[in-house]
Amino acid sequence: MQYPIRIEKVAQSRVSQQPLTNLVFGKLFTDHLFIADYADGKWGNCHIAPYGPIATSPSLYTMHYGQGIFEGMKAVLNAEGTPMMFRPLDNLHRLNYGARRMALPEVPEEIFMNGLTQLLQLDKAWVPTEAGSALYIRPFLFATDSLIGIKPTEKFRFMIIATPVSKYYDKPVKILVADKYVRAFKGGTGDVKAIGNYGATMLPMIEARQKGYDQVLWMDGAEFKYAHEIGTMNFFVQIGDKFITPNIDGCILEGITRSSVIALLKDGGYSVEERPITIDEIVDAADKGILNDAFGTGTAASLSHIELFGYEGRDLMVKPVAERTISHAIKARLDNIKCGNEADKFNWVIPC
Repeated sequence: MQYPIRIEKVAQSRVSQQPLTNLVFGKLFTDHLFIADYADGKWGNCHIAPYGPIATSPSLYTMHYGQGIFEGMKAVLNAEGTPMMFRPLDNLHRLNYGARRMALPEVPEEIFMNGLTQLLQLDKAWVPTEAGSALYIRPFLFATDSLIGIKPTEKFRFMIIATPVSKYYDKPVKILVADKYVRAFKGGTGDVKAIGNYGATMLPMIEARQKGYDQVLWMDGAEFKYAHEIGTMNFFVQIGDKFITPNIDGCILEGITRSSVIALLKDGGYSVEERPITIDEIVDAADKGILNDAFGTGTAASLSHIELFGYEGRDLMVKPVAERTISHAIKARLDNIKCGNEADKFNWVIPC
């Protein structure tokens, strides 16, 4: 092993102190975390330690300039009680794509996979078994130089933490179409899970919730004409018989759940178009009564149905959720593959 992992276990697990049911998303964390450091041009100091605060300098580069990225993935238990990781190598590939864009060192596959696997094996008891729940895993990478000034950095840290979670959305969501704020533009970092991308979305989300909506559908920054993605997920609409999702154009995340849903739809014989989609198309479909489905996809959100889109003072209603048989079936297949209840013909799942 090129990168040996040192393990420091907790004296006593906290898992028995917290029932793993009705969990608030992202509030409870497992006993351990994984750390690897990059300095002098190489990775090292790989270790698992008890979860807890980490010491940082007030001049930590990432706190001042946002040079950091993260990923999100999930693990669930199969019938034999083995943790099953869903497409972890795709998360690594996307993490390293983001690392290149943000001038961070790429994380070797050995560090990523061995750190992830050993952490999950150690904290296996934290994987919840309640329907719709999972262990949400957060790998992240950031600059650790202690300095003020815009210049290339030399020291970095990669970490993995995990949190048992229930459903992100417990009911169909109401989406407000953005008409003032912009999330991303071509040449920016919209297709990277950069930490700064998310801070700028907080005020628009607050304003949307004050109006009775759950999230924001981001539009292009030039014309507010083309739909990009929702704050926590990629999105799909079904107009007539066709499923449509915005194409990967440098402004939206290349979602792993997104690509999984596309594969499952095509495998089921359904028509899927990856292309620019205008808000006018959605309005027209709603007016004609052929907006037959709309849903978001993401690691945290899984496949979450959209009830309506708020646009220019009106609500564009989607077909009732109970009648959306195709997306219900796709979600069921996705969930069954993740936990081993359906044959994994796509080779997405890796047991831990």
